[in-house]
Amino acid sequence: MRLVDSEREPLGLVWIDCSYPVVAAGLKGALEGRAEVHMGRPARTDTVLPSSAIFDTGGVEGLSEGIQRIRGVNPDISILVFSLHVDLPLARAALRLGARGFIHAGMELDQIARAVEVAAKGEIVAPRKLLEYLIANEDPADLDALTTRQREILQLVAQGYSNAQIARTLFLSESTVKQHLRATYKVLGVSDRKEAAKLISGR
Repeated sequence: MRLVDSEREPLGLVWIDCSYPVVAAGLKGALEGRAEVHMGRPARTDTVLPSSAIFDTGGVEGLSEGIQRIRGVNPDISILVFSLHVDLPLARAALRLGARGFIHAGMELDQIARAVEVAAKGEIVAPRKLLEYLIANEDPADLDALTTRQREILQLVAQGYSNAQIARTLFLSESTVKQHLRATYKVLGVSDRKEAAKLISGR
């Protein structure tokens, strides 16, 4: 049975952190009548802090930094990471970094509002496929999915090399090294070089 809006719990102040205006407007529409929505970055002088946040990362790169930035506004905030599609490595990385859930553009508007409500209560919100993915990828065997070049770069990262040092060692451009690392993070479901290095060090 579908509840009418008056029977649903109010969601408080929800911060939508998204650089795409059309996507942000759609997310705002999903919360209409249920929450007060703040678009953009909250000011530190705001008297009412957001209790929930929807964060469109644009990918694994910058995920850790983004979550830390949001927590800087409110350490107890409930964070939902948003993606345009079901990106399971991104979802896993987000949950590992303390996000309460993962939502995507394929969801119905009322499902997104429900996800914010459930996450605010401290429960995890994630696609059903994620459980199967986590079971299949719980072992650092993800490393087998890396290319030879990606493993080579990751070994140097684990040894403490900077991107510039890796580029010189392997006769690559620094930009190419960064591209390989971004692809590596996505395969491994991690957000930065430290997490990736831990995986290969424990191999």
